[in-house]
Amino acid sequence: MDLDADADAINALAGDSDDALPPAAARILSTLHVDVSVKSKKPLADSGEKDLVGTSLRIAGADGVLAEYRVVGDFTYYRTDMKALGKAMGFPVPSADDVPPSQKEMKKLFVGAWMKMDTKALKDAQKSGGAKGAGGSGDSGDIDAKTQRKILDAVGSVLGRKVTFRTKDGADGVEHVVATGNFRDLVTGIVAKLRPLQSDLPAGMELPTAKDLKDAPDKKVSADFTLKNGDLRQLRVDLGALADGPKGTKLPLVLKLTKAGDVSAPKGATELPADKFPGAGSGLLGGGLLGGTDTDTGDTGDTGDTGEF
Repeated sequence: MDLDADADAINALAGDSDDALPPAAARILSTLHVDVSVKSKKPLADSGEKDLVGTSLRIAGADGVLAEYRVVGDFTYYRTDMKALGKAMGFPVPSADDVPPSQKEMKKLFVGAWMKMDTKALKDAQKSGGAKGAGGSGDSGDIDAKTQRKILDAVGSVLGRKVTFRTKDGADGVEHVVATGNFRDLVTGIVAKLRPLQSDLPAGMELPTAKDLKDAPDKKVSADFTLKNGDLRQLRVDLGALADGPKGTKLPLVLKLTKAGDVSAPKGATELPADKFPGAGSGLLGGGLLGGTDTDTGDTGDTGDTGEF
């Protein structure tokens, strides 16, 4: 997934108020993309958590990969390019020489080497460092399969009532489905359907208040779904339609679905105690891929998809 816009367009939509986006941040956003890859023993449509062989999350910019982590087998693997990260952010970051002697295991992390942590131990460290949730799934930051289905049903029921669809055909089996709806109506309707599920959501996942929703843009927004031979290939949403920037300025958010990237276990990774990993206590890597990935392993199956940001 990425923003199909240059820094000038992003700055124009951000405005010139006191809390306007810094120029460096606009440059980062214009080149930033996130790749999420999943590999399963079964077709993804039929896969459950225990069918997953490997998952990965990679954040990259103009100077290459900034950070990446993979969950494969019993381990979570992580690497970061601190120099490229500092360049992207526009300010210097600590180097390996700045790591105190008591944290010598971290030195390799600062030079871009792969580190690995026992996934179960890492999740235990996150649980012990985080707050307890309001419901059954809140303690771990996970959303159980039953709650996920309820969320999907709630969102689907709102989209079915408040969104209009039109289709247009292209060449070579390509079809576009354009969904249009009022942003405030959609958000308000979805939140109303999700409120009964609040106690089942993880800690910190608080739903917007009625006051918050009044500030949501009262504007129409469209999502363009590109399908090829019936398979979803791309989703494109112009976020510029929700902003108060100069008329005609576009800010397309694009999600592409392609063949999965590398989700294998990196060779030569240095093992790091889970409680030494930055953010372990606050759940930095909790939820998402880590929270939803079972440590079941297997060497069969080669089905995989990736979402490119």
